[in-house]
Amino acid sequence: MNAAPADQIRLLDVQDLDVRLQQLAHRRKSLPEHAEIDSLSKDLVQLRDLLVAAQTEESDCAREQTKAEQDVDQVRQRAVRDQQRLDSGSVTSPKDLENLQREIASLAKRQGDLEDVVLEVMERRESAQERVAELTERVGSVQAKIDDATARRDATFEEIDGAVASATKEREVVSGSVPADLLGLYDKLRAQQGGIGAAKLYQRTCQGCRQELAITELSEIRKAAPDTVVRCENCRRILVRTSESGL
Repeated sequence: MNAAPADQIRLLDVQDLDVRLQQLAHRRKSLPEHAEIDSLSKDLVQLRDLLVAAQTEESDCAREQTKAEQDVDQVRQRAVRDQQRLDSGSVTSPKDLENLQREIASLAKRQGDLEDVVLEVMERRESAQERVAELTERVGSVQAKIDDATARRDATFEEIDGAVASATKEREVVSGSVPADLLGLYDKLRAQQGGIGAAKLYQRTCQGCRQELAITELSEIRKAAPDTVVRCENCRRILVRTSESGL
């Protein structure tokens, strides 16, 4: 393949722009905010699960407390009625009086036991409420960190995308001046060789594979016409000759 030396030089400009685009893509993909957001998001999921569990526990305690307070109220009302019967003097039978007094005493004990249950449930509910408050605060804190990291990531995305748009436009202009067959070969090699399809021959060394060319290969390149498109014997990339090639 033949191509004017100036066209081959422009191919290096295309390569530089492609490297720039690769670097921008890599930077976009490897921003530290990605890992930060992933880690924080995992923490947030765990915290939200814990929060739901704490809220469920608090809700269960609330229902249990209501039920226990209702039980206390029922026993209290029954004890009040029995005490009223006792105080009214309507019960005259000694046996009935004894039974009534025994029931009042039993109700008093039952009320005390139920009030202890209420206190125990209230303590558990208060603990659950504190846990809910703590987890709610932690969820808010982690979410704020995620929002901050997301904002930083998006700001960098905008910067990178602007640079990509600029480099892409410039590549379109520069590649448009490179002969189609040369550009096609370059693109094919670039796909095969990790993004580098053309490299400068600098001081007898291929800048694509960083290997110094053999004497016989250098001799052949010296003999080649200026418009001959030469390839590196080692990596097969297009070798672009310049005044710094050391030929």
